[in-house]
Amino acid sequence: MLETDNKPLLRKPLGVLLIVLFLALYAVIVATIAAPILKLHALLQLPVWLLLGIAWIFPMMPLVRWIETGRLRK
Repeated sequence: MLETDNKPLLRKPLGVLLIVLFLALYAVIVATIAAPILKLHALLQLPVWLLLGIAWIFPMMPLVRWIETGRLRK
């Protein structure tokens, strides 16, 4: 069980801000590479969009862990 104290922490609002900034940057990057993907057949687009739709989660895991525990690693 995680121990938490009642004092407010700056890392939670900072972490949320970093998540929002990362997702905005990720969306811009995906939008810039969308043109060549959209030229592909729909069945070829599907795995690319699925991969891009899931890929943002993995860089977020250490950040969310840091927000919750104060550590980047387990």
